[in-house]
Amino acid sequence: MSLPAEPRQKMVNIMYIVLTALLALNVSSEILNAFKTIDQSLVNANAIIERKNLEIYKSLQKKLADPKTAEKAAIWSPKADKAHAYADAMYAYIESLKKELKEASGLKMSEGKEVFKEDDLDATSRVFLNKNGGVIKGDELFKKLQEFKAALGGIDPVIEKEILPNLSLDLSIPKTNSIVGKGNWAYAYFNMTPSIAAITILTKFQNDIRNSEAQVVEYCHKEIGEVELVYDQFNAFAASNSQYLMSGEELVITAGVGAFSSAAKPTISIDGVVVPITADGSAVYKTIAGSTPGVNTKRVRISFLKPNGETAVVEKEVKFTVGTPSGLVVSTDKTRVFYKGLPNPLSITGGGGAEKVNVTVEGAGASISKSGAGQYIVNCTQLGSVMVNVNDGKVSQKISIPVKRVPDPIAIVGKSAGGNMAASIFRVQQGVIADLRDFVFEGIQFKVVSFIVIATGKGFDEPEFAEVNGAAFSGGAKDLVRRCQPGTTVVIGEIKVTEPGGGTRKLDQTITFILQ
Repeated sequence: MSLPAEPRQKMVNIMYIVLTALLALNVSSEILNAFKTIDQSLVNANAIIERKNLEIYKSLQKKLADPKTAEKAAIWSPKADKAHAYADAMYAYIESLKKELKEASGLKMSEGKEVFKEDDLDATSRVFLNKNGGVIKGDELFKKLQEFKAALGGIDPVIEKEILPNLSLDLSIPKTNSIVGKGNWAYAYFNMTPSIAAITILTKFQNDIRNSEAQVVEYCHKEIGEVELVYDQFNAFAASNSQYLMSGEELVITAGVGAFSSAAKPTISIDGVVVPITADGSAVYKTIAGSTPGVNTKRVRISFLKPNGETAVVEKEVKFTVGTPSGLVVSTDKTRVFYKGLPNPLSITGGGGAEKVNVTVEGAGASISKSGAGQYIVNCTQLGSVMVNVNDGKVSQKISIPVKRVPDPIAIVGKSAGGNMAASIFRVQQGVIADLRDFVFEGIQFKVVSFIVIATGKGFDEPEFAEVNGAAFSGGAKDLVRRCQPGTTVVIGEIKVTEPGGGTRKLDQTITFILQ
């Protein structure tokens, strides 16, 4: 026969049950970070779609002004404007819901950034499943999304027939194993959902809205004529008047954008100094060659607007050699810096002959070896700076050379770092490649060691993600790629690669593909 538990033991039992429940409700930081990554990627995707839509609206205005297309444009341009107005209103409504949810989760500003309780499981239910002012916001959102979809179809019977069945906005109820709330759209999405996950869901619907708008306006545009072909490839150039100068001679650098248009609005800076633009779109920079002998470099940065409104930035290096009548000359053959983990070439010549030159290095874990007459290789294992000490029997010289890490490569899939891609082309891609472009050293390779794939939009009731070890799509990621279709948004992030000389690094890059 069991005896009744003492009051103290009963309290211990209750506390144990409460603690177990709290542990079950705890949301790991890894999951929260994954949702933040998805949300930011969807925000980026929304901006890409919006820019694309704006290009179509601009083209519609041109077709209205063109006598050859004005008649058809007068019919279809107002229909596209309606789709734009419906989408903007729906997008703004969802944005207001996101703000309300953040406030319910304790929103405050810290160092200019929004901070709220991202793992709050109760706030989402309060905002979307409880009556607020007589309205259940989750049901209201569902109704407004239905009305938005119907409004797009009501623009024109042909749009309702051709576009609506394939619209990116899917309002079917997600599958759930829970009996409670089964069949309730709002409950399936927002019951006991962490705040950051609910915000990601709302951003996903904003993404569906922009994609749906794009499908309608593209159809309207095609009824008039295809988008005009706009060449958006520019050739940024930078060149000097001479590659060999004596100390005191004038160096002239001319830089600009090939196929220049005033709309490109180039901004050109050389070693951080902005240079005025001439009438033909180039910039002319003049300076006097310094007294530092050997190879010198001027860094040219050219930024300009593409026709689609995006800002492109090209960085180039103009190299020239400053000669001296005689004496000791120390020159980094490729750059004015050393790179960690790479064999950095160094040239040294002395008035007494290369055989009399003595060289030592110190700092940044540097070591030096001779590779030929007057030629050396410097290897660095740390960041910082290297002091190169040179003596040719007559003159001693010390030069401090900074050590930098090799720049980040660009992560690409199928030669593309994001944007629009045909779904059929994306499905046959094998994985992610790390491509180091326009680097002074040739043959430097990075290897992708891990990343995550996130899929949302058409074909996915809710965002799904998979982790990948290695560079190739495998496991769950391979299945996500196989299921992709027009209207799907794919995000690849948390990309880690090997570093030259050993170690790994995480790329500060997220790739977003909007499949067509």
